[in-house]
Amino acid sequence: MPPTRRDRPNVLFFFTDDQRFDTIAALGNEQIVTPTLDALVARGTTFENAYIMGGTSGAVCMPSRAMLMTGRTLFALDRQGQDIPRDHVLMGEAFQRAGYETFGTGKWHNGRSSYARSFSHGGRVFFGGMSDHWQVPLNDFDPTGEYPESGIYHESGRHSSDLFCEQAASFLRAREASDKPFFAYVAFTAPHDPRDTHEQYHAMYDPARLPVPENFLPEHPFDNGELVIRDEKLAPFPRTEEIIRRHVADYYAMITHADAQIAGVLDVLRQTHQADNTIVVFAGDNGLALGRHGLMGKQSLYDHSVHVPLILAGPGIPAGRKRAAFAYLLDLFPTLCDLTGIETPASVQGRSLAPVLADAGRTVRERLLFAYRHLHRGARDERWKLIEYVVDGRRRTQLFDLHVDPFEMHNLADDPAGAEALQRLRKQLRRWPEELGDTGEMGTAFWSGYDAPD
Repeated sequence: MPPTRRDRPNVLFFFTDDQRFDTIAALGNEQIVTPTLDALVARGTTFENAYIMGGTSGAVCMPSRAMLMTGRTLFALDRQGQDIPRDHVLMGEAFQRAGYETFGTGKWHNGRSSYARSFSHGGRVFFGGMSDHWQVPLNDFDPTGEYPESGIYHESGRHSSDLFCEQAASFLRAREASDKPFFAYVAFTAPHDPRDTHEQYHAMYDPARLPVPENFLPEHPFDNGELVIRDEKLAPFPRTEEIIRRHVADYYAMITHADAQIAGVLDVLRQTHQADNTIVVFAGDNGLALGRHGLMGKQSLYDHSVHVPLILAGPGIPAGRKRAAFAYLLDLFPTLCDLTGIETPASVQGRSLAPVLADAGRTVRERLLFAYRHLHRGARDERWKLIEYVVDGRRRTQLFDLHVDPFEMHNLADDPAGAEALQRLRKQLRRWPEELGDTGEMGTAFWSGYDAPD
């Protein structure tokens, strides 16, 4: 017998683009307005140490979304996540096999065939990385799975966040009478640049009243190998406080707009009497610097780039709780399988966070590993974080004591106080090649430079 929505909970997944971990008012940001996310924090569980593993291209969101949808680690992805091989079961596929209706709208950066495998319903699909939010190239849902370039259209003058949430609301209304459970994925292009939204949201933020980041710098202190990538060209060099405040104001405006659109979808969920049996997930695909460390983008391993928001709420999930346990976004796949009682595919490498939800004292990871292209590798434990760089054959090391330096401003790599942590984390860093497959072209380029004599 196929499952019914009384047998298993629904899943409604909101995924934003470039939203940093510290952009929710209820989690300590006093400058931003996020009433919907604040309410979700109050009725759910927040993972305060949720991360991505990094990126294999400057478009970090592409491998990030591939890790999310496959539950696989960074170097276990094929072609950097541009498309997903058939032997890597996608999250939507797993839910379909378990009898769920699956729906996807918004940004899909991992290939047309992967989208077609994932969803039985959908609409207003964006097969790309970024776009003018008022001129997003869209595809209607095609049940045959054929999405030619010629099928792209625009809905001029309408903002991406409005379009995607309107499509999600329509799906919820249409399936109110259905007896099947659903998995719905709503993927924003906001707050990715160009940072433009309705004027009413821009009017909420006066740049002159916003503080600059604690770790603001006019320029990054050394060449990290990506100082002239597209993201870094969005503000002139050196950065000024005035320009950074303007960028932050526009960034916050887009987040507040997205928050309001999420509220509309959740209202429809309640109106259609589906809220009590729906797990709501909110997460972001990666962070953004916006002046931190003299950077603008996400092409680094600092926390502002790899640390992301993650909230779960709904049946069986503790309300108003926070969890300090480490989590990767790729852990969401097995977590949602456990919470809905479906089988986790063998191709999934993530670790279920269900035990952490049930017990605040539980952990599933003692350490985290990070990588960016052939340039950076990193590791962190509960207190310390190591970032190693190899750029043009030159090695650099950063070591931060996050207990006293959460903004990663004081490098202790040459300080005797950090010597033991440095040795320990370098040993952990060595897990990348053998255990996690960092043996391809990027890995060879990094490790050959890392092991070269000084």
